[in-house]
Amino acid sequence: MRSLVFLTVANVRSFVRDRAALFWTILFPVIFIVLFGVIFSGGGSGYNLGIADQDNTPTSQALVAYIQTVPFLTPRAQSSSASPADGGQPADLQDTGSKDDLLAAMKLGKVDAVLVIPKGFGQAFTASGPPFALPLYVDPSNATTATSITQAVTQVEATFEQGLSKVRPVAAIQTTDVQGGQLSASAFFVPSILAMALMQLGIFSAIPLVEQREKKILKRLSATPLPRWALVGSNIVLRLIIAAAQTIIILAVGSQLFQVRVTGSPLVIAGFIVVGAMAFTALGYVIASFAPTEESANFIVSAVQFPMMFLSGIFFPLQGLPDWLHTVASFLPLTYLGDALRQTMVNGVPFASLQFDALVLGGWLIVCLLISARYFRWT
Repeated sequence: MRSLVFLTVANVRSFVRDRAALFWTILFPVIFIVLFGVIFSGGGSGYNLGIADQDNTPTSQALVAYIQTVPFLTPRAQSSSASPADGGQPADLQDTGSKDDLLAAMKLGKVDAVLVIPKGFGQAFTASGPPFALPLYVDPSNATTATSITQAVTQVEATFEQGLSKVRPVAAIQTTDVQGGQLSASAFFVPSILAMALMQLGIFSAIPLVEQREKKILKRLSATPLPRWALVGSNIVLRLIIAAAQTIIILAVGSQLFQVRVTGSPLVIAGFIVVGAMAFTALGYVIASFAPTEESANFIVSAVQFPMMFLSGIFFPLQGLPDWLHTVASFLPLTYLGDALRQTMVNGVPFASLQFDALVLGGWLIVCLLISARYFRWT
């Protein structure tokens, strides 16, 4: 156990002194976050607000008409008496539909929020009692848009009441979280880039291993009383320490610069980070097992990493890929790590169930460990 501790400390010191390693494992993912955030964070100046008028009285219709005058809100007014669209798809948002249609459209990313005007809204202006509740459904994965729409609708409704010369508050906006099917760009790319960083962290472990084998360092270590499991274990512990640092830095940048809110269980997130880091580290050992030189190891790592980066859905949703690329993505471990992190961090739309994600990543870990245990060479 002491040898494991000493080797881990030595590996940490060696890693910190390697500026190239620090750049690719720590600064490179941060640069990606800032770059993608600047490119994709800026949206339009208006919001697409769905309105389900279940009251259908002159007062509720007047509220809908008043919201239509607000420049930065684009209301999609709905009639409560209209029938749903055929085939379970959202109806024409301009003139037909219902609350359910609008919520379905919201989950498809076509509506930013849904305001429901329940029955009894018109009578609330003539009856006494507590403020009448107006539900406003927002998407928690896009905190900036949800907050802006909530503030805007609250202010617009209050101004509408003042225009009717009412002294007491008649209605109150009550927000309810509904996860949309399309995440904001920031909420999508933060867990995706974390997955990419973990992938790079793992497979790049092949290069120093091949370098140490070429320089006969592994051969000399194998001739000492040092247990081989201690050497392998120290490398894995090092990768897990770096993975923890990457996670903290990436989430801090995403939270502070782009207001990405992590909504999942920290234990589940940590579990997938550990399994993902270990699976890709095991894949790195597989590469090191078959790469004869450091140069070839660099080539194999590049050949492995770039297809996964661009075909696993970490830069854009898999829903936009052709069917044949879906098939390719279904074989890549990064697809399932990115999917698991998006689901657990920001309630992203699943590519597969979390249980299946864990099963695939665990399968990659076990298979890669067996292959590297069989073919890894110390000399």
